[in-house]
Amino acid sequence: MDFHQLLIDRRSIRRYTEQPVSPDDVKLLLEAVLLSPSSKSSRAWQIIAVEDKTTLARLADCKPAGAVSLKSCPLAIVIAEDTTLCDAWIEDGSVAATSLLFQAEALGLGACWVQLRGRFSHDGTPSDQFVQEVLGIPEHVSPLCIISVGHKAEERKPQNTDALKWENVHIDRW
Repeated sequence: MDFHQLLIDRRSIRRYTEQPVSPDDVKLLLEAVLLSPSSKSSRAWQIIAVEDKTTLARLADCKPAGAVSLKSCPLAIVIAEDTTLCDAWIEDGSVAATSLLFQAEALGLGACWVQLRGRFSHDGTPSDQFVQEVLGIPEHVSPLCIISVGHKAEERKPQNTDALKWENVHIDRW
């Protein structure tokens, strides 16, 4: 599949089968993060791959909405950044997570971004802090997002290129 078609086909998938993600596919997903560009080649990513069902269920409580896919996925990958190594950690983590999302689609897997930064759990705990506590992540490493991954138990239509917002594109100046 060419990259443009990958862009069209990739959609957020929130429902997964119980089939585990193969070790070879997990390795490729993790490599996608490690191969991502980073500011000044800081490579400040810290990646936590979670397959334990009890831990996945706990992570699903990191916020009241939008994390439910973590309860049914066979794999979740937390993208965190060592904030002491790079001032562009949010951008670097976002690029890494995007690489992971497209690698999942290229493998025929479903995936969904679970936003942490700026979100809160039921009791008001910041979602990133909640995830730090569940996974034992050091204070100077900030979880940016969790990507749920698995074999698709739902189908989504590809993006409609006729509905692209070309009015948002400006050439040379606004």
